[in-house]
Amino acid sequence: MSKQDPPVIGSTNACCVPTLTSPLDHEAATELAAAFKALADPVRLRLLSLIASRPGEEVCVCELTPQFDLSQPTISHHLKVLREAGLIDCERRGTWVFYWAIPEVLQRLSAILSTTGAEPVTVAE
Repeated sequence: MSKQDPPVIGSTNACCVPTLTSPLDHEAATELAAAFKALADPVRLRLLSLIASRPGEEVCVCELTPQFDLSQPTISHHLKVLREAGLIDCERRGTWVFYWAIPEVLQRLSAILSTTGAEPVTVAE
């Protein structure tokens, strides 16, 4: 693998049956692609993991911003992309904005990616 190749997730020789029972229609594929596109950035993926790791709880933007070596406007932009993709929602309370994950959407994305009888997922080196 060259330095330009991204790491491959999962076993390259495992054969797994996906949990989808039928192919996605155009509308569903378009909707899901937007969510996956929003997650295709390391900062957004990490932001979502910070928010979703506290199920049933809200996370203040003041807790998220210090986790990154990025400006507040940049963090706000990434949060906006996640919100527009329907992965998170928020509410402004005074000066602060509180975020939470939308479990139904995350479960749907997970169902698309999950397989039956799969080996544990690892990152190949």
